[in-house]
Amino acid sequence: MPNQRLSRLRNNPGLRDLVSETNLHPKDFILPYFVVGGRGKREPIASMPGIYRFSTENLLKDIEETKGIRTVLLFGLPESKDETGSQAYRKDGVVQKAVAAIKKEFADLTVVTDVCLCGYTGYGHCGIQRVTLNPSLHLRVNSVKGLSLKIDSERTLEALAKIALSHAEAGADLVAPSAMMDGQVAAIREALNRNGFGGVGILAYSAKYASNFYGPFRDALDSAPAFGDRKTYQMDFRNAREALREVEQDILEGADIVMVKPALAYLDIIYRVKEKFNVPVAAYSVSGEYAMLKKATNENGVSEKDLVLEVLTAIKRAGADFIITYYARDVLRWL
Repeated sequence: MPNQRLSRLRNNPGLRDLVSETNLHPKDFILPYFVVGGRGKREPIASMPGIYRFSTENLLKDIEETKGIRTVLLFGLPESKDETGSQAYRKDGVVQKAVAAIKKEFADLTVVTDVCLCGYTGYGHCGIQRVTLNPSLHLRVNSVKGLSLKIDSERTLEALAKIALSHAEAGADLVAPSAMMDGQVAAIREALNRNGFGGVGILAYSAKYASNFYGPFRDALDSAPAFGDRKTYQMDFRNAREALREVEQDILEGADIVMVKPALAYLDIIYRVKEKFNVPVAAYSVSGEYAMLKKATNENGVSEKDLVLEVLTAIKRAGADFIITYYARDVLRWL
């Protein structure tokens, strides 16, 4: 076909914009925040340049200064941790207080809350541990060495439901269970419905992989596992079909939105999920991706704006309806 020259539509920026297939909009982005107790806190996170832990009043100031942000995702770092993560569902917990304050100050802002235990337990796992003494060893029960530590599923699901309910009571629009526990969406949906919060949505971390990209996040919440790893409950990065089963299960249990996490190394998973299921799909561009892009632009003279927009456009092009990214503040300014 001699008359077909695709390059004709690339001749200038106006033409390229006119025929562009994938475009980023402010509504596409969710900005994560780390919330701590006390007052006057704005603590830099060394492994995530430009990202901070905020006490509530400084969180409100930062939201006010972030023009165009429509949705935020809150993570809490309590002042004390215990073996059951009980600070996570206190009515006066750090996230609960932050949600109430945000809703009072910014009524139209959509607030999503992370529902997990890793930042609230002393051992940094996403579920409550069931400790079993190895009968061949004579060790104290509080000693990690020589013990078989497994997750107590029933107690964990009860705790996750209590956390989600406390967030809903504080005013959250969406609760986002991230613990990757079997049955977590069903347990939360049932608790919300039973207590009069059937209108609160669930954004499920449905395909959350046991990834090597989470390191800086664990610094931010002091949530690195004290022993072992999370491979028994987070997904194996070698598996793709399993992700579709996880997503389908969450939808059947009542999830309104599903998520793939991380994003950049899992574009194929985002694509498969979006192609198969008729539900909104979120993608989480995680802390390690953020740190990696920061390093690439700082050390190689690459335009940070151009690189980040390229990456985020790829995530949306793969099928994400919206993207959770620590770059959301910058992207809103660039757009």
